[in-house]
Amino acid sequence: MSRSMAGQLSVERRADDLRRLRAERFDVLVIGGGVTGAGAALDAASRGLKVALVEARDYAAGTSSRSSKLIHGGLRYLEQLEFHLVHEALTERGLLATRLAPHLVRPVPFLVPLPAEGGLRDLPKRLFRRSYYGAGVATYDAFAGVFGGGRGMPLHRHLTREGARRVFPSLRTDNLAGAIRYYDGQVDDARLVVTLARTAASLGATVVTSARAVGLLRQAREVTGVRVRDLEAPAGSPDAEFEVRARTVIAATGVWSDDMSRMLNDVGLRPKVRVRASKGVHLVVPRSAITGETGLILRTATSVLFVIPWGGHWIIGTTDTDWRLDRSHPAATAKDIDYLLQQVNAVLDRPLTTADIEGVYAGLRPLLAGEADSTSKLSREHAVVEPMLGLLLVAGGKYTTYRVMATDVVDRAARRLGSVRPSRTADLPLLGADGYAAMWRDRADLARRHGVPVGVVEHLLERYGSLTLDLLALIDADPLLGSPLAGAPEYLAAEVTYAARAEGALHLEDVLTRRTRISFETSQRGLESAEHAAELMGAVLGWDDATREREVAHYRARVEAERQSQLMPDDVTADAARLGAPDVRGFAADRGVDGDPADLRSSSR
Repeated sequence: MSRSMAGQLSVERRADDLRRLRAERFDVLVIGGGVTGAGAALDAASRGLKVALVEARDYAAGTSSRSSKLIHGGLRYLEQLEFHLVHEALTERGLLATRLAPHLVRPVPFLVPLPAEGGLRDLPKRLFRRSYYGAGVATYDAFAGVFGGGRGMPLHRHLTREGARRVFPSLRTDNLAGAIRYYDGQVDDARLVVTLARTAASLGATVVTSARAVGLLRQAREVTGVRVRDLEAPAGSPDAEFEVRARTVIAATGVWSDDMSRMLNDVGLRPKVRVRASKGVHLVVPRSAITGETGLILRTATSVLFVIPWGGHWIIGTTDTDWRLDRSHPAATAKDIDYLLQQVNAVLDRPLTTADIEGVYAGLRPLLAGEADSTSKLSREHAVVEPMLGLLLVAGGKYTTYRVMATDVVDRAARRLGSVRPSRTADLPLLGADGYAAMWRDRADLARRHGVPVGVVEHLLERYGSLTLDLLALIDADPLLGSPLAGAPEYLAAEVTYAARAEGALHLEDVLTRRTRISFETSQRGLESAEHAAELMGAVLGWDDATREREVAHYRARVEAERQSQLMPDDVTADAARLGAPDVRGFAADRGVDGDPADLRSSSR
């Protein structure tokens, strides 16, 4: 069986994996289907361990689909003298861009604008600033060359004011002395997580979404498994809840890590790790709203602001504020949006307005809690703790270093399991990476053989890599799948069918929000695509008319709730507006304290 076939997350595969969860005992059971959890499942499976992963909602449904879409070393960490973080992240960036996922991680250029102040008397200050930032970017490149092999990213360049304006005509010139151009990596974060899960599945891992962990199983003071609720099971079904036995449980629950910690209070345990949630809001505007060939990185009073090219769009972000409300659906406020517009308009020759905004999304960063008052000052490092025999918590970190976090926590599990081989993931290409370079080189011939435009093949290659052949086979069998999706001409109908057939998508929201990014890339937020996408998904998943209508109605309510929240003045009112649309997986009926999807309660067995 091919890797692609072995990694297909079909509805039939889900049913079989549910059977395995009920019947078998696993070496490692991972709770959480974000980038860290999927990475841990892959790491453990690659070592030959028997692995299962359960995720309460969808892959990357939380933080891991709402990032700035960057695989970066953290240029600002150099200024904070956190060289070990830069070293670690640049190493991972190099691996992803060249070996592990070159079809998903690619270079994106950025400008660091250098402000001009005063006349000749301020010349020394301007020269110092250029030297200071230049030295920082040069060190960044040097770190990438030494530790990341310089792989996949060009070196930086100094630009004059005229040179900066040539590559970014929308920059204001009244306070511009020049710029420095450097490169980082860009990724579709949600697609990377799905690919990690599929790669783990191709190695034999059992991976199931809509499977909520509702309690820990214990023997004395040792965790022996998890009680799971299948959120897709019919109401009242006796099979809806079941026990999963495991030698080791890994909780990779991100901003819900503290819920796992509180769950141990009944046995008097308090893990020495706490996580604070920091809200990051991003705006999406059309590419025509700003004229430029590169991204921008700008300093603000509290953090940095990115303006990132994203296909036919720009992503502008991010905020960095404490969030203590519903963690399943963090809400952007009117204040957040105004703040981002104010910051970016300070450097643009044509100010952006709310009329330019196509989409808005908000995510939560899981930061290790410290004494700092501001979340922007909290550490981006990670921690692995074992509060109880058989239970490991991994928390903190950043998207770029997911593989390091996964390796660390599985290494810790391996000490318990004994005689386990070292991590292999630094040399294990993800699905779609094998053969990608050759396929990209021969893309014109590939397009000719399948009778589709070269642009279609390029689009598919940049999202699926060598798995593009699977989608072209769907189009060969049904040419209608080669047509654009209604309301979203950048995507093909085949991509929706493939998401339901091979990528574990169970609900309309999964496709419009994560398998594609239609929910924030179109001004109508995917409403014009919902009917067509539901029809395509329903044909694969066996939906009747009532199910299709329910899926579309839920998606419309979700979009309306998000739009209402973005008109609210503060977090409390925005959160209340967003919660007006219940989760499609039925969380509203049994939501835990403050809306957490992981209201885990320990149970002795």
